[in-house]
Amino acid sequence: MIYYFSGNGNSRHVAQRLATALGDSTTRIDHTTLRAAESCITTDRHVIWVCPVYSWGLPLPVKEFISRVNVNGATHFLVLTCGDDTGMAHRDWRRLCDRRGWDAAATFSVQMPNTYTLLPGFDVDKPEIAAKKIDAATGRIDLIARRIKDGWRGDDVTKGRFPRFKTSVIYPRFMKYGVHPERFCCDTKRCISCGRCEAACPMGNVRLIDSRPQWESDCALCLACYHICPVHAVNYGKATISKGQYHFKDTTD
Repeated sequence: MIYYFSGNGNSRHVAQRLATALGDSTTRIDHTTLRAAESCITTDRHVIWVCPVYSWGLPLPVKEFISRVNVNGATHFLVLTCGDDTGMAHRDWRRLCDRRGWDAAATFSVQMPNTYTLLPGFDVDKPEIAAKKIDAATGRIDLIARRIKDGWRGDDVTKGRFPRFKTSVIYPRFMKYGVHPERFCCDTKRCISCGRCEAACPMGNVRLIDSRPQWESDCALCLACYHICPVHAVNYGKATISKGQYHFKDTTD
């Protein structure tokens, strides 16, 4: 079984390619599966967790799902997607597994195109850089699949510089002070009422009211609503007005 969380398609792509290589099935972690987490019972011999890194930590929906899902006797693997590096996010996952009494075998990371655009200096990658990352990810994912088949144990992640500071100091402050769904807004002059922002939100946090998106409070800050908008009508205050957009494209879209 592969459980994945994905806002803009990077982690979904990794999960689907792993599923093909390993003959596994995939389940998306979203507002529907979170509501039914206790009733999700997995008896597979291995469970793979695939998710992006948010500010060098794990997305809150992933942490919540891990704390509630029922998994019996499996060996667990983590695959993190990141634009650059992961910090010590893998260590936090291991701690969550320890609390559940799970066998956490190995962790991996895969570089994929950047999606975070909310702070100065952060933007999506140029198209040629994004394409190079996606091309390089193919071989990386296949290597990870082989290692999982072989039962490899260890940590093969790109931690980057100052990983402990990033995960221990920046991540908790980001989660406490940096998630503000009320800052999302819609340019009504641009909006075409297509509903793609509502459909893209894994948390079910976007609702079309009078044909315009409205944001509630259960936000993972995945930015799916922002990146999916075909006319750039969705913004996060003024932070994203001049920023780019990115959404992974594949044949399942």
